[in-house]
Amino acid sequence: MGRNGAGTLIYSTLQAGTGLIACNDSCGRFMRRLMLALLTGAYLCLALLVSLFLLRTGATPSVGVSAFIGTLGLCFAFHGLIAQALMGAALRVDIDTIREAHAILLDQIEKVDARVTDLVDTVAADAQRRSEELSSEVHQLEDLIQQMNDRLEHQLTHQVAAASARTGARDRAPQASHMLQVVQDALAENRVDLYLQPIVSLPQRRTVFYESFSRLRDETGRVMMPAEYLAVAEPEGLMTAIDNLLLFRCVQIVRRLAKQDRKVGIFCNISLASLGDESFFPQFLEFMQGNKDLAGAVFFELGQAAFERRGPVEARHMARLASLGFSFSLDKVNDLDVDFQDLARADVKFLKVGAQMMLDQLEEQDGKLVITSLPDLNASDFAALTRRYGIEVIVEKVEAEKQVAEVLDLDIGYGQGHLFGEPRAIRDAVLAEADPPADFIRAPMRRRAVGW
Repeated sequence: MGRNGAGTLIYSTLQAGTGLIACNDSCGRFMRRLMLALLTGAYLCLALLVSLFLLRTGATPSVGVSAFIGTLGLCFAFHGLIAQALMGAALRVDIDTIREAHAILLDQIEKVDARVTDLVDTVAADAQRRSEELSSEVHQLEDLIQQMNDRLEHQLTHQVAAASARTGARDRAPQASHMLQVVQDALAENRVDLYLQPIVSLPQRRTVFYESFSRLRDETGRVMMPAEYLAVAEPEGLMTAIDNLLLFRCVQIVRRLAKQDRKVGIFCNISLASLGDESFFPQFLEFMQGNKDLAGAVFFELGQAAFERRGPVEARHMARLASLGFSFSLDKVNDLDVDFQDLARADVKFLKVGAQMMLDQLEEQDGKLVITSLPDLNASDFAALTRRYGIEVIVEKVEAEKQVAEVLDLDIGYGQGHLFGEPRAIRDAVLAEADPPADFIRAPMRRRAVGW
């Protein structure tokens, strides 16, 4: 029972007691007035009878009047005694009534006090239970991250040895060798930045998702674009290291946003090499198992070409992630004539299409606007078709307001591009919170490691 409930109960009790006293008092006053009237009438009658009796027996009128007055005096003296007795009785009744109301009030106050005490005990017990649960979850997460770090460090030792062997066995061009060394040093020294770009709802332009990007910096601090380092990172098997670092930071950023009550999701890029790595993926899956409560906030993204090249191993690993509740997104879409049933079976929930590529495929046929690769479908029905399979379309690379106006005519619900916000680096302080432990970074660096 809250304060308002307790106050209401006490107020009701006082009202009831006051009403009882008022009722008894008014009834007593009425009865006293009625009795006074009756006694006065009786006194008058008695005085008249005495006077008449004396007059009949031969007394003079003055004697009769004196007898009348004397009788009335005696009667009113007697009445004073009766009135005093009645007032004493009424006072005792009032005192008894007040005592009864006071007893009722004390009883209700004791009940309210007992209920408030029970409520305080319940709240304290619930707060302690929640605190213990939260502490247990934090310890579990710390243990899981520590286990993940130990296993990944062990794996990195083998990856470094294998990468060094491949590096020594091949006769690379000087430029490629230099770039490989730059990438290895950037990973070993944790010169990897996390960038986030907003994805907005249309037409409101409210941020509902972010896409995450990783950017490497060389020893001079220059930011390298993916086109520079992917050419050497993919052949050398470094994409699993980049993907793993990106995923770790995305998970921590999502948790940070959740603490701020910002319910947004993050698209995290994952390479086909990571999905097909039999030694890396079990640890990756174990980490996601420990964070499966983020299934509605972390989406794994890979290109359309990579999705179509996936083999049985990659498909099986995608299915295991989907069994934990995670879903996928396809970007770099260059063909809109896709098998939507196949996408739905693979738990693909988002399809990213370049804005200009989408608009370039629009043409008018027989008075209706269609997509070149889907001539039997109205262009405005394309988004509705994908939604029937549980897939939302996101137009990316939106650069101009004109593109937005044309996209809105196609009933597409989400947009991404520099018009809505450029990729921005996460602040160093925030990024430090999302970094793996320092010892885990330095150990591979001492061994001239590749990275994660």
